Amino acid sequence: MRRYRNVLLVYPQVPQTTYWSFSHTMGFIGKKSAMPPLGLLTLAALFPSNCNLRLVDMNVTDLDPILVKWADAVFVSAMIVQRASFNQVVALCNEIGRPVVAGGPYATSNHPRIEGVDHFILGEAEEIFAVFWKDFENGTAQRVYRCSRRPDLARSVMPRFDLLQLDAYANMAVQYSRGCPFRCEFCDIWTVFGNHSRVKPAGRFIAEIEQLYRLGWRGSVFVVDDNFIGNRQRVKEELLPALIRWQADHDGVFQLFTEASIDLADDRQLLEAMCQAGFNEVFVGIETPSAEGLQETGKLQNLATDLSQAVAIIQRHGMEVTAGFIIGFDSDDPSIFDRQIAFIQQAAIPKAMIGLLTALPGTRLWARLRSQGRLLKESGGNNTHQAETNFITRLPREILKTGYLRVLATLYGGSLHNYFARCSRLLDRIQERDHFQRSLQMKHLVIVARSLLYQTISPYGLHYLGFLGRNLLKNRDLFGEAVRLAIQGHHFYTITRQALAAERIRTRLEERYQELCRQLKPLLQRALANSRGTWDPVARFWRISRSSFADIRRRADQLPADMAAEIRQRCEEVSAALLEKVARHEKDGYNLEVDLRQT
Repeated sequence: MRRYRNVLLVYPQVPQTTYWSFSHTMGFIGKKSAMPPLGLLTLAALFPSNCNLRLVDMNVTDLDPILVKWADAVFVSAMIVQRASFNQVVALCNEIGRPVVAGGPYATSNHPRIEGVDHFILGEAEEIFAVFWKDFENGTAQRVYRCSRRPDLARSVMPRFDLLQLDAYANMAVQYSRGCPFRCEFCDIWTVFGNHSRVKPAGRFIAEIEQLYRLGWRGSVFVVDDNFIGNRQRVKEELLPALIRWQADHDGVFQLFTEASIDLADDRQLLEAMCQAGFNEVFVGIETPSAEGLQETGKLQNLATDLSQAVAIIQRHGMEVTAGFIIGFDSDDPSIFDRQIAFIQQAAIPKAMIGLLTALPGTRLWARLRSQGRLLKESGGNNTHQAETNFITRLPREILKTGYLRVLATLYGGSLHNYFARCSRLLDRIQERDHFQRSLQMKHLVIVARSLLYQTISPYGLHYLGFLGRNLLKNRDLFGEAVRLAIQGHHFYTITRQALAAERIRTRLEERYQELCRQLKPLLQRALANSRGTWDPVARFWRISRSSFADIRRRADQLPADMAAEIRQRCEEVSAALLEKVARHEKDGYNLEVDLRQT
């Protein structure tokens, strides 16, 4: 039996160009990452006490090969959007010769296609980990372990928060429940965690936030449930009363935010209790103002209410509404772009996560599109600021892409005028709620100073100053929140600008490729009809083509690494396609492929 004493837990890097990374706000607030890897912290609590555990969150620090050599085994967890970094971690472990165990959403949905991983623990690990670990140490571990039943959260473990570098994070994360009672076609949550909302005992949840408090955490805590009110009765009767008492005993030290379904607005008692417990933000899946789109995807809970009014009710109870929106349903027509913009602006939703519909493995949408022969490729996992879908849409591709980019540019582009207008309308609605305002400390004054120094001279500086001035006069008690929203707006502005620039480069690349194909055809026809000497124009054409692609690559290098890598790869693909068009021909023993590659 081999003893695995040194265990390295690795969380791969999240691309900086995602909505949820908030990467462009970290410099203002002096943090490195928005959120810790709660899944790995929970897994860490399942190891035997005699194991030496070390955690590397690559969003906070680089993965040092020396640490990989120190480890007897490396455990990696990732979302689909972290795939590129995940593959780099696995490659490093393979090179050094350390066994790799993988889990998390990416491994769970894609493990048959993942190479280099020795063992997979799929789905929820609590019920199966002890079995895996025994087999692992005995040298009899299988390649794939999957729990046959969903864990009872009443027996949940305390996450190993002590493994974190707490001051590197903008928020902490805890979990109360798993599962969702709804069956949205595009969503994989209920297919993975079930339609029954399993909850932790209130005492266990309180123990977790107490542990964070004892470790010195102060500030925002994200309750990561996919639907916090999935078991509404337990939330109202058990958790919130206990949480209200704990917050009262600790001077309301934590500001809480979570995710919930829109029917939260129907329960005023629940809203009041959440506000008293310290919740001041909630993410809601609104998806679309189109009743046809909601019917199509099975989002029936959204059809049962006036969405705009429901958002306003939640806001007036002291909670900012952050929301998800989707474009690209089969029922969408060209009017959907303006309808989405109008709804988001009117509903005063500053942080609107709007993306093109994506088919994820394991969802009913994936199964339907596959049966219809409409799937094109796997999802990249980034459901915002990507102008491509992974399936054949009903709306023509160019109309969908152009309209989507216009929505992004309107919501977050230019001078941020529309974004600041939504923020002001939100602050007007929420002004009577004391708990929404966080107490100002010296560190917050530093953040305000950084914001003023940088954002005043930004391209949207005049609208930024107008926004701050307006709310300093009208919503003075919420001025700190106005600064927070302005800083977050900088993140959306930056990634939107980058996404639009990347799309312009992609468009130029495809246009140039088509143009070169048109130019190449008559050159090949003349060359094939004559002697070898007429191949010289083809060779010159190839050199010009290479120069064109090199210029596009140089432009792409000004973008974030993940965007630049994608464009460079496409450059190589179209370059190879052109080469194939000419190199398939040989005349009089002339090896054109060799000649062209040498040029």
